[in-house]
Amino acid sequence: MTPTTLQVFESYADAWNRHDADGIVATFAEGGTYCDPTTPGPLSGAAIGAYASGLWAAFPDLSFEMVRFFAGDGGWLSAEWVMRGTNTGSMMGLPPTGRAVEVRGVDLAVVEDGKLRSVQGYFDSGAVPRALGLDVIVQPHAIGPFEFGTGIRVSTGSKAVPGAFGITFIAARHKEDELAIGESGRKIMEEMLAIPGFISAVTVHVGDRMMTITAWETPESMAPILRTGEHRAVIGKYYRSEYGYGGMTGVWVPHHLGERRVRCPECDKMVSVEVPDGKCTCGAVLPEPLAYW
Repeated sequence: MTPTTLQVFESYADAWNRHDADGIVATFAEGGTYCDPTTPGPLSGAAIGAYASGLWAAFPDLSFEMVRFFAGDGGWLSAEWVMRGTNTGSMMGLPPTGRAVEVRGVDLAVVEDGKLRSVQGYFDSGAVPRALGLDVIVQPHAIGPFEFGTGIRVSTGSKAVPGAFGITFIAARHKEDELAIGESGRKIMEEMLAIPGFISAVTVHVGDRMMTITAWETPESMAPILRTGEHRAVIGKYYRSEYGYGGMTGVWVPHHLGERRVRCPECDKMVSVEVPDGKCTCGAVLPEPLAYW
């Protein structure tokens, strides 16, 4: 006996709540698709299960409460739901926030011969980031020759003048690459914070290009990073083609660094802080210098 449209969708929703990726995929017809505001487009087959697994990794207690259903003619069904979960796992390469989220949405589904032909989800895609205390940045991918992206800075607070910079970039092949590279980069920066001589790091993600620039007191200060667990693991993945389709890394020694300057709180002039007594020519005590990087 062919299950009803409602029974098919209930099996699909139950698999989500059981955290059963194979069970979710099994409710779809061959070539059936899932799509929502956060997917790169319609997903099919194993990609649907992988998408669900990614959500469960970020929200291990993820659950859906089905509020109401409306089943129409021709296998159409709409379902209103409330998603709840606590962010205790990494999401988009970021550390867990420990915050709870609650998002309301609607799925429009089409069922044919007892299987899902399509599920289209509708919800506020900014609701989860806002609930986690994350910025929601709206900007174009590119305008003419200019590409846009995001960046992260981590610093030890050291005021030391850099004696070397490490510059690395990896070009990602696809979204899964981006997430894996971002997660590894976060772990590496956590390891670098414990290395003597590390000053700071800036990461930039624009298009498929993921770049990290690190500042160190001396070139020799960088040696321990080559021996740390995550950095060694990343090197292995890169050369085994587990992620990335190209890249470069190198150590750069400064040719010329200008004097650090701050604005004097008394005379309002921009003056060098590279003075022995730490005072402006007007006699005022200058603020602490900014970190170089």
